[in-house]
Amino acid sequence: MAPKIKKRLGKKHRQASTRPKLGKSVPKLKGAVKEVSPKQRKAIAAKKAAANAKAKTPTRSPDKEHRRVVGEEQMRPQGGEDRANFGKKQVDPEVAEKRAWQNAEEIATTLTLVTANVGHHEPTRLPLVAICGRPNVGKSTLFNKLTQTRRSIVGDEPGITRDRIYGEVEWAGRDVRLVDTGGVIPDDEALIPSEIFRQAKVGLEEADAIIMVVDGRTELASPDMELARLLLRGGKPVFLAVNKMDTSEMFAAAENFRRLGFKNVCPISAEHGTGIGDLLDEVWAALPPEFVAEEPEENLEGFEEEFEEDMDGGGDPLPGAQDDGEEAKPGRRLRSHGEHISRETKVAIIGRPNVGKSTLLNAFTGTERAIVSPIAGTTRDAVDEVVERDGHNFRFIDTAGIRRKGKTKLMAEKLSVIMSRKHLEAADVSLLVIDAAEGVAAADANIGGYAHESGRSVIIIVNKWDLMTEVGPDGMRLFDGKPPADKKIYEQQVRDSLKYLDYAPLLFVSAAEDKGIEEVFKKVELVSRERRKRVSTGAMNRFLDKIDFQRASVPMKKRIRIYYMTQAAVAPPTFVLFTDRDVKLHFSYERFLANEIRDTFKFIGSPIWFKVKARNKKKEKE
Repeated sequence: MAPKIKKRLGKKHRQASTRPKLGKSVPKLKGAVKEVSPKQRKAIAAKKAAANAKAKTPTRSPDKEHRRVVGEEQMRPQGGEDRANFGKKQVDPEVAEKRAWQNAEEIATTLTLVTANVGHHEPTRLPLVAICGRPNVGKSTLFNKLTQTRRSIVGDEPGITRDRIYGEVEWAGRDVRLVDTGGVIPDDEALIPSEIFRQAKVGLEEADAIIMVVDGRTELASPDMELARLLLRGGKPVFLAVNKMDTSEMFAAAENFRRLGFKNVCPISAEHGTGIGDLLDEVWAALPPEFVAEEPEENLEGFEEEFEEDMDGGGDPLPGAQDDGEEAKPGRRLRSHGEHISRETKVAIIGRPNVGKSTLLNAFTGTERAIVSPIAGTTRDAVDEVVERDGHNFRFIDTAGIRRKGKTKLMAEKLSVIMSRKHLEAADVSLLVIDAAEGVAAADANIGGYAHESGRSVIIIVNKWDLMTEVGPDGMRLFDGKPPADKKIYEQQVRDSLKYLDYAPLLFVSAAEDKGIEEVFKKVELVSRERRKRVSTGAMNRFLDKIDFQRASVPMKKRIRIYYMTQAAVAPPTFVLFTDRDVKLHFSYERFLANEIRDTFKFIGSPIWFKVKARNKKKEKE
């Protein structure tokens, strides 16, 4: 049979678009380009070019563009975890960071700040119950459940709680102090775990009863066994709480933990509150008998004179306050005149990480109350301690170091930063701690701005001053070979960097060597008294007549005439100006008036707020 000769295609059939197709006959496709006019063809081409250019144009800044998440069309996973996550929606890191801070803000609203009634130096000695265990077994959850607060930060990250957190719980008509300790790993020689263990041992030594918490959903670990041996040697009543037993069917598994050697084993669920009542009944039965001390008589000497002064002076209703019939507009929270009588002053220690805040707290208390380490961000929960000096109580609150948002990665760190600002806003006086060796940084100015804007009194503490003045045999500083620093020059540099805090006293201390601490107590007492000082309306108006307002550098359109002024509130001192125009007070005019008030009435360390009230505002509306 002769071979089949392949027929050569003609010229017009060599193009792919017109080549005949094998198999079933397919109708010839008509080219879309041939059906349009040349003008339409140009319009279509221009539209396609514009669409391509738009697709290639970045919609974000170059700094954000080079960090954008690679999409599915750009890179396919090669294997492993990337292949398992392939196809899931990618999230912009900036959006994810914003959502994380929003979640932290929501969690922070549920947390409880340090309250004045939770003290460690009570007239009546309350029994103390300590909660201990290895990391991430639910100790802080149990602490919050018992105290009915959200005092301790709770999260999935192990090792969040580091310092001792105190609270109070009432059960069966009896009040008991409770202490939440950090996760204990007895054999770990690392700096932070060993410091946590040391802090936990202090709480265990002063406790009357101990609750050891274990995770009922996991097997016994060597830290559990080692901690159990330490507790059994102590000779104190110890109760084993097998946590995370969410259903009654799981209670039988709690018997496996009797291998630790405890007689009192209670299955509980700290999150849901299951079994906690039985645990408290057993713990309360083992506590020493209740001791009730006689209540000390209150010393009201001097309070009557202050009350009469309030009623006689600025305690009267503000002139013109009810003339216009307007309701008071919500604004910044101000403290009334009656609140300037205080038996306890809250002092927040604020600053950047690793400037010596925890060391300063230990110097104030004379104990190793807070963990101190060279690692930045060691403090997570706010640590508070009450110190009594000359009949006055000072509650010092050591807050976590405030950092920029981009520097915080873990949720616990974000919560620490947010709670630091909340503790600051709840305090009376703030100690802005600055590292003397590093000087004033931009973060220090931002943190000081938080205190200034929230109306807290401020004292600037230049810590680690010993590093700037210790000299060697050659007369130079030991650690860097530079000449020793001069206080006047250094103070001027700090004032130039923090001009808005010109009213704040500045102290040089060395917390590690316990130098300058006594001076801090004196300044805190002075500043606390100054922020609650009130000036009568008559004295303010006599002061107003002596001011030469022509010296104020204010634009003409912002100038106002002040008829009279009165102090409306204290802590911080707030003054109401009754003027001829309803305009916002110019910043230079406000600064001039504040300086004049300070020259006459002092108000050391406290910001001064002003409110403008136009006398003829009602007539202008009509």
